[in-house]
Amino acid sequence: MKSRFIASIALGAAVVLGATGCNMLAPQATTIEYSASDGRNVPESGPLKVRNALIVANEDGSLGNLIAGVVNSTDDDLVLNVGIGSDLQTIPVPARSSVSLGVTSAPMLFEGLDAKPGSDVEVSFQSGEGEGVEVAIPILDGTLPHYEEFVPTPLPTPTATP
Repeated sequence: MKSRFIASIALGAAVVLGATGCNMLAPQATTIEYSASDGRNVPESGPLKVRNALIVANEDGSLGNLIAGVVNSTDDDLVLNVGIGSDLQTIPVPARSSVSLGVTSAPMLFEGLDAKPGSDVEVSFQSGEGEGVEVAIPILDGTLPHYEEFVPTPLPTPTATP
């Protein structure tokens, strides 16, 4: 009688382990962090969090608008420093708020980008006392309708009037 009882417990344990054993060896997809959109989430670059950063460029890649969400969860007003090459720009982010570049505020226009749509460009992000990071940000164009309005156009050159 004891041997049947032990055999049924062993069989039950084998079934449970057999049905769930793969979960012990394979990583769970829900624990892997990734950017779930066209842009990239920027790793820690200071107290400000930069989410879904991307650049919408014109056809020749000379001009690009940075689109991103910037979140300030601190009690201090902070500034986000963004740089591409030697072009450094800043955007203030009030305490306990967020700024959506391209939605609630104008996108950041970078001239002399020299990166065509479909490529990536190294962009540096820094805020507060953080060291800052450089991240490869994707360059998109206006092919998709929801990015069409963000394609930058060159400013007209002034002409002299006689």
